Amino acid sequence: MAPSATAIQAVEASTRVHELLDRLHAESEAQEKAFSQYWFYLTRIFGYYISGQTWTTSSDDHMRDKFVALEQDKCQFMYLLARSIDARNIVEAGTSFGVSTMYLALAVGQNVTEARKRGEVVTGKVIGTEKEPSKAERARMHWGEAGEEVEPWIELREGDLTETLRVEEGMPEKIDMLLLDIWTPLALPTLEIIKPRLKRGAIVLADNTGWAKMLYKEFLEYIHDPKNGFKTTTTAYSGGLEMAIYLPSD
Repeated sequence: MAPSATAIQAVEASTRVHELLDRLHAESEAQEKAFSQYWFYLTRIFGYYISGQTWTTSSDDHMRDKFVALEQDKCQFMYLLARSIDARNIVEAGTSFGVSTMYLALAVGQNVTEARKRGEVVTGKVIGTEKEPSKAERARMHWGEAGEEVEPWIELREGDLTETLRVEEGMPEKIDMLLLDIWTPLALPTLEIIKPRLKRGAIVLADNTGWAKMLYKEFLEYIHDPKNGFKTTTTAYSGGLEMAIYLPSD
């Protein structure tokens, strides 16, 4: 099936990569529409209100084979943002099967390639994070299928992201964009790890801040506090997509 006109208008990529992305989004959407997945999300919310607990070992087991990919329209928006700010170094917290990572890699690769054509000596990459080995393996398979447009621009850090993102080696001095597509309790700790490296004007995106607003309570309080240097809005995508710009006063 040929890629949609919307996808082609939004994202610069080969037909092969567009078709791969369309296929992966369709697989992810089919999983998300299953009753078992709706029930899983509901029980996580109930768990928060009843006991304050949102994640257990059984949650890991349930999600091990799930895409939970960022929706296609959000991915296209994210790609356009990355292109518009000429992002060359991006951190993605929560890679899963690597779908949204491909959009980020396309943007970084194109930004760096264009800069080099202008004579600039630059590098760039997307740093992804994934704690599940089986998901990391699947992500790498998808990136390999995408090929040179995507694969060379990604560094995947496997394990607990609160540890792997603290590793100095290979971490850029300045980060242009941070995507938080992880379970909500990790959003603020991840931001706090990356914040010292955020460049002025860096973009932070967090998924599902509308329907999971209470689960994001600490994170949202942090970015809404003026002293922390963010200007932010909840965009009108399904479930809410928080977009914050880092503009420290000092």
